[in-house]
Amino acid sequence: MKRCISKALALAVALPMLLAACASSEKSSSEKASTPAPVASLYSNASPLDLRLSAWPYPYPLKEFKTSLQGQPASMIYMDVPAVGKQKGAVVLFHGKNFSSDYWASTIAGLTQAGYRVVAPDQIGFGKSSKPDVAYHFDDLAANTQALLKSLKITKVSVIANSMGGMVGVRFARLYPKTVQKLVLENPLGLEDYSKDIPPQQNDTLLKLEMAQTETSYRNFLKSYFPNWQPAYEKFIEVYVRVQKGPDYPAYAKTSVLTYQMIAEKPVVNDLPQLKMPVLLVIGQKDRTVFGRRFAPPEAVKSLGNFPELGRKAQAAIPNAKLVPIDNVGHVPHVEVPDLFNQTVIEFLNAKS
Repeated sequence: MKRCISKALALAVALPMLLAACASSEKSSSEKASTPAPVASLYSNASPLDLRLSAWPYPYPLKEFKTSLQGQPASMIYMDVPAVGKQKGAVVLFHGKNFSSDYWASTIAGLTQAGYRVVAPDQIGFGKSSKPDVAYHFDDLAANTQALLKSLKITKVSVIANSMGGMVGVRFARLYPKTVQKLVLENPLGLEDYSKDIPPQQNDTLLKLEMAQTETSYRNFLKSYFPNWQPAYEKFIEVYVRVQKGPDYPAYAKTSVLTYQMIAEKPVVNDLPQLKMPVLLVIGQKDRTVFGRRFAPPEAVKSLGNFPELGRKAQAAIPNAKLVPIDNVGHVPHVEVPDLFNQTVIEFLNAKS
């Protein structure tokens, strides 16, 4: 009897311990199961790209303009697409920081069909153009674009500019007002002075962040531009990842840092009242892009990047401006709603000033 009681007591003591051990084991297994597995790259089998994106296809034939930047020889790659039928005029396109001129494909098609010759360069430091290790300035990029147009014997153009390209476009219009007939600003950066809220960053800090970028983090970053992400936008991820896989990525990352500093130091909001030509502001209303967001205090981010408000303020600041807001669209309307963008821009270009 005593032996039975002893066994029962031992079982009573051991059973909770056994159950606790099982629960602990199950919890450990559950924790392991909930830990996300590394995301497989969509481009693990894709070949690397070099610094000049040599193997990356563009929608139209490419040409080269040899120039210089701060005394260093440089090469600007561009597309020059003729108008279909009788030419009404010429248009030059300025791309954003995280893109190249190839993302203008649908815009080029629409404009040329409407009778406009289109020149779409990769600015020095971007895309297939040279990437010299220098301090970048909007005035230099504008001057190189003007030299390109002069070489093509183009004396009058309309400008269409997106994101960072909007900052180049504003500076181009200020420097060469006799060249620019009309200016289209599509969700341009520089409509607010970032230096008031974004602390300055050292190049070494920025370079470490660039080198630590992953396919997943870059995709998440670009998704902030596009509120309605589509599989077609993956090409913007692919080109970045393939450069990152190649030996030239450190130089590519360094150029990205240098052009970051250009944007941080040179807002163009104070240039807006000086624009004398007709200006069209095409503003995606879901855009909340904040340049240098990661460095901004949380309270500052709340007031920055409000593009609906920035568009209205820009319209008020520019003497001859028209504002076209586009609902449910983010930072790159010409990619997100190409037909509507083309229709809006062509109507503006066709209208008599």
